[in-house]
Amino acid sequence: MTLELLDIESDEEVVFPPGDLYSDEPPMETYQHLMQMALLIQCLNWWWRDRDDFFVAGNITIYYSPRQQKSESFRGPDFFVVLDATPNPRRKSWVVWEEDGKYPNMIIEILSKSTADIDRGLKKQIYQSIFRTPDYFMFDPVTHAVTGFHLVDGVYEPLPVTPEGRLWSQQLELYLGVVGERLRFFTPEGELVHTPEESAQLAEHRADLERQQKDKMAAKLRELNIDPDSL
Repeated sequence: MTLELLDIESDEEVVFPPGDLYSDEPPMETYQHLMQMALLIQCLNWWWRDRDDFFVAGNITIYYSPRQQKSESFRGPDFFVVLDATPNPRRKSWVVWEEDGKYPNMIIEILSKSTADIDRGLKKQIYQSIFRTPDYFMFDPVTHAVTGFHLVDGVYEPLPVTPEGRLWSQQLELYLGVVGERLRFFTPEGELVHTPEESAQLAEHRADLERQQKDKMAAKLRELNIDPDSL
């Protein structure tokens, strides 16, 4: 990729290609915020591990300036998903004008004292009117409250909450709900979307149960003077 070279004696700033824009996002506010964001990314990547048509990230900058300027019009959601996109883990940021004009299909903000008002106000307005992101959720890691909105005729409408306290993401075709103190994904059937580690533990648990049942059956056969190995 060729860089635009400028006279080093000039006062102008060297301009890099848009695809090389780095994220301008500050670090996550707390370790709790970081772990929540990482959990969501890990779970969705694992759930969609056979797909290669989405990009999921967190706390990286989305640049959306109509003039294609890094210094203006940018935001950094805590978690977002773009559908019909290449996964490309090497992205340093999401540059709308380098991504066929695509914006996130779904965004989650993890609230904090310093960001809650912005997440509920300015960011919500930007996601609604500029990004036109269909699904927008906010999670409070202190109260564990989840609120969600779906874009209807250009305006965010609150999502209904199921009796289990979950909200449906039309874009992901998954529910969002709280387990313990963490926001998690659930399948349409209400099953928890696991991490790779949780999936491995479940598989091991099932294998243990099968071995125990097999051992019990073998012991029962021996009581009946039947050699289980002969069956």
